[in-house]
Amino acid sequence: MVEHTRTLDFKIAFAIGLGTMIAAGIFSLSGAAVAMIGASAVIAFVIAAVVAGITAASYSEFASIYSENGGGYLFNSRTFEERRLLTYGVGMSLFLGYTGTTAFYLATMDEWFFRFILPASLQALPHGTVGVVAAALLGVLNARGTEESGTFQLFVTGAKVAVLFAFIAGAFAYRGPATASTNFAGQFQADAVGIVTVAALAFITFFGFSAIAASAGEIIEPRKTVPRAIAASILTVTVLYALVIVAMTNSTVPPEVVAEEGETAMGLVAEGFLGPAGRSLIVAGAVFSMVSASNASILAATGIGSLMGRRGQAPRAFTRIHREYGTPIWSVTTVTATIVAMIVFFIALFPAEGAPFGLDLGLEALTGFATLNLLLPLSVVNGALIVHRRKFPDMERGFAVPGVPAVPALGILANLALIANLPVSGAVTGTLLVALLVGVYLLWGGAPEVEDLVRDVTPGQPTPAPTAGEAAGGADAAGGPAAGEATGSAPGERFRVLVPVARPDRALEHVRLAAAVAGGRYREPFVEVVTVTEIPDQTPHEVVTDTARQRTDRIAENLDGADLDVDYTVAAHTSRDVAFDIVQTARDGDADLLLMGYPEERPEITRAVEYTAPCNVVFSTGFDDPAVPPVDRVTVGAGGGPHHEESFDLVRALARGGAAVGVVSVAPERGGTIEDAGEAVEAFADLGVEVTEREAETVADGLVDAAAETGGVLVIGASRDRRLSQWVFGSTPDRVVERATDAGVPVLIHAAPSGFSGRIEDHLFPVYRYLRGRLPRSGSTARSPEQ
Repeated sequence: MVEHTRTLDFKIAFAIGLGTMIAAGIFSLSGAAVAMIGASAVIAFVIAAVVAGITAASYSEFASIYSENGGGYLFNSRTFEERRLLTYGVGMSLFLGYTGTTAFYLATMDEWFFRFILPASLQALPHGTVGVVAAALLGVLNARGTEESGTFQLFVTGAKVAVLFAFIAGAFAYRGPATASTNFAGQFQADAVGIVTVAALAFITFFGFSAIAASAGEIIEPRKTVPRAIAASILTVTVLYALVIVAMTNSTVPPEVVAEEGETAMGLVAEGFLGPAGRSLIVAGAVFSMVSASNASILAATGIGSLMGRRGQAPRAFTRIHREYGTPIWSVTTVTATIVAMIVFFIALFPAEGAPFGLDLGLEALTGFATLNLLLPLSVVNGALIVHRRKFPDMERGFAVPGVPAVPALGILANLALIANLPVSGAVTGTLLVALLVGVYLLWGGAPEVEDLVRDVTPGQPTPAPTAGEAAGGADAAGGPAAGEATGSAPGERFRVLVPVARPDRALEHVRLAAAVAGGRYREPFVEVVTVTEIPDQTPHEVVTDTARQRTDRIAENLDGADLDVDYTVAAHTSRDVAFDIVQTARDGDADLLLMGYPEERPEITRAVEYTAPCNVVFSTGFDDPAVPPVDRVTVGAGGGPHHEESFDLVRALARGGAAVGVVSVAPERGGTIEDAGEAVEAFADLGVEVTEREAETVADGLVDAAAETGGVLVIGASRDRRLSQWVFGSTPDRVVERATDAGVPVLIHAAPSGFSGRIEDHLFPVYRYLRGRLPRSGSTARSPEQ
């Protein structure tokens, strides 16, 4: 079993939906909508929001049942398991909808570039050029495995909202609230056909809610979080869009100019309210919003492609993972190529005016094409909910849509009504392509699912022998019952050490070291090994499950062949945030100590673990030979300070396990404070420690030289929050590790959690030590700091 760790909370899920909805739709359609139906554009956007909300409710119920990635494709696959043609049609249509939406975003951005950014010397370039270049660049970035942290997603969404509020505030400040409201109220039009037509075009702006459902596999407590995030994002963006329409109706630009500008009108309107700076702000915000929303749609399309490949409804190559980047490279490439083809077809080859053979398409037709391929599968999702309720009446549902089957049926009718009002050229083009791809699938016939292939080749294989940890304590390789629990020990009676392992070949040395570190405690030790396979944003976690399982098997095999005298388990996790997974695992398992290697290639992971872990953390480096007993002698500096004293417990535990202890007092030759060994000697008085003094160029050099001479392990303490000491004084632990690596000395760095008073001590101790070295004292010479 491979466990997947979810990392997204409500605010991130809300930001994903809101950020995806704030894109080309509001920046391009607002001008065209106001030019067509005036203030009634608000009604059109509200209709689109209501239709989206009905389908979003169906999405929410499904997401509360199937808390996995995949969105509408997953929901229909689970409902219509045997109807492969139908599920293929849904997946293929969603794939075209996501790629078409991205093409719409980038083609709109292309228009903004030509209108506001490109100099006159580049205006001769074919329209669509900027969009194609942007699509190619985004494809390369996604192929290489870009990452967006939750904090970054919040920042991006916050920036988009801030730009819209600046535009709205500019309108109200320019006109005044009363005048702005009057102007808005006076521009309503009773054009039912126009309102529905704009609603059909505007629907694409609300489809961002599906990004939340598509990320359900990454969302914490998805049964509660997904419905709330979807509802909150749709409501918020509806209010924002309504306010933008109010602002547009108060434009200083003549209505005929707004109509002529179309998708770029908002930039000119902003200039009227806020001047050239305002126009630049809106242009920058529009481009930024379109690029970020395009990236989100590329991620969604890539995920759909990969899942279809696993189900045998797309070429198997779509599931192939790039060895270096860990991304589904063929799925990303196909998505990028499809987006480029759409931009070239709708914008460059067949523009809105003067196209060959009279086939005028352009941006509006592209919008219709993308919206058709979103509304069709959404209609099926609504129908699937009705079928699912009848097929699985007793299934637990974290969220239940009221009024089934009436509400989903209303959603189907509303979706079909919007389809009927889409631009004919876009709808016809979309229908023809869908029919063509369905015909191709019928000729091909599909392929077996990956899971079916695995089941076909694995029957009859012997069950792997249990690991040593399993034999000793009954734990399984996937993190089953803890050995202590299997043998009757209560969890609180054991000293639990969590050991994250990035490289399976180093698992044995880490487990031996964990046994030595925990062996001198007053509770029986238990080691929990976890290997976390990181998932790029472009890769569905289901795709890397086999890789994670293989890593676990390798670790279990390495440990099974060793003579270990400690109970252990081995667990495999997949996560998009390795540090979050490690910390959460430590928290959930009530770990007493976390032992992991010192950073080599990913120092940001180690820093995040160090600062947020709920228990003490020990970093190790230099333990390269698993056949050598890890700790038979310990060297510790005289040092001083709160974080150094915290490491004494680790030293005492190692000493109780049989290690000899030596305390070293270093006098830096280049100046600095002579270390007082009194505190360390008093702390280890009952251990019979050896105390030595030595001079060295720096404290780090002295500690490493002493450890190298005695052949022992060097133990040092580190502050959890040592930003001040790093900026002002440098980091002794980092210098020790660098020097020890060259000298071949193994090092243990102990970092203890700090409360508020502990953080104050951590910040003040380096200052105190610095001043103590600067101020003359009787019997000593002032030295400059070298720590």
